[in-house]
Amino acid sequence: MQEPHGTTRYRPGYPQAFFDDLARQFRLDGTGRLLDLGCGTGQLTLPLAGHVAEAVGMDPEPEMLAEAAGRAQADNVTNVTWAQGSSTDLPGDLGRFRLVTMGRSFHWMDRERVLAVLDGMVDDVGGIVLANDSCLVRPATAWQQAIEEIQRHFLPPDFVPPDPLPGRMNAAVDHQSHGEILARSPFRHVHRRIYESARPWTVEQVIGYLYSTSLPLRRLLGNRCSAFEQAITDALLAIDPNGRFTEPVTLEVLTATKR
Repeated sequence: MQEPHGTTRYRPGYPQAFFDDLARQFRLDGTGRLLDLGCGTGQLTLPLAGHVAEAVGMDPEPEMLAEAAGRAQADNVTNVTWAQGSSTDLPGDLGRFRLVTMGRSFHWMDRERVLAVLDGMVDDVGGIVLANDSCLVRPATAWQQAIEEIQRHFLPPDFVPPDPLPGRMNAAVDHQSHGEILARSPFRHVHRRIYESARPWTVEQVIGYLYSTSLPLRRLLGNRCSAFEQAITDALLAIDPNGRFTEPVTLEVLTATKR
């Protein structure tokens, strides 16, 4: 059986060019505050913390926050506060921010309400960043399709993924793009940028990532974890005996400001 998974090292990060562009666009000079909403294990929070005076990472999952805090300690990042909660808890007592980031999370939220609340939390010279990439489980290659088929086989046929952030819009009735929602919000000045890259994966990283998402895979699999891991391993090695795989990644970034 594979070693325990779910640690932050299996969560894919973002390209450095993306962080460099954000620092330039929002003039992040070590002052101001950052809120990373739906922060997960800190893939956005920690790289950006060095560009602000204080960062707050907020997520509903305590396990994610614990891993983020552990990574911050390991990287000697000392200006981040971790808060358990979701978009429905805003504004709370978090204060004001220059920048609010949401990586792979905005689609779970009641987007119009969140933007209306953030209007009172974001400085007039600040803004919002939405970062979404293709992220392994959206199959674009044969090896990704094999993963999707195996996971579908092992999960209950009537399983519906849970909402990791309460307040999610119903995807069946809300087909508006993030850009359309932003254009009608206080953050109506929207800039879109695309980053193309190739992300390498090993079999271990694939299994680790599958266990690290908001899907409670371990609990759903129960005593079939070993069989699931073996099925993933066998299928991937049948495609590439060297166990090396490449995911084409398209990162879409929307930055939105009030003026």
